[in-house]
Amino acid sequence: MKPKIEYNFSNKLWKDKAGSWHFVSLSAKQSNEVRTNLQWQEEGWGRMKAVAKIKEHSWNTSIWFDSKSNVYVLPIKSEIRTKFKLKEGDLLEISLLL
Repeated sequence: MKPKIEYNFSNKLWKDKAGSWHFVSLSAKQSNEVRTNLQWQEEGWGRMKAVAKIKEHSWNTSIWFDSKSNVYVLPIKSEIRTKFKLKEGDLLEISLLL
């Protein structure tokens, strides 16, 4: 995947209601920009391939458009949470390449 746009943002880590997935949400402004300009890259269910980076660690992932909150969410997998000792409510600095 060839990155087209880089987004840098910070937001708090949160868990879904079932408590099994952890996410960081893009801002409404960034989500609107992504949706307006890059929606053509979405695959099924509002999924868009991305490369995420926290500190020095980057990984291939996807963001998902959450129609309930009208923003994209980035899942933070267990390996990343363990590596950086992340917990719900932590403020994360993230770079996202789309």
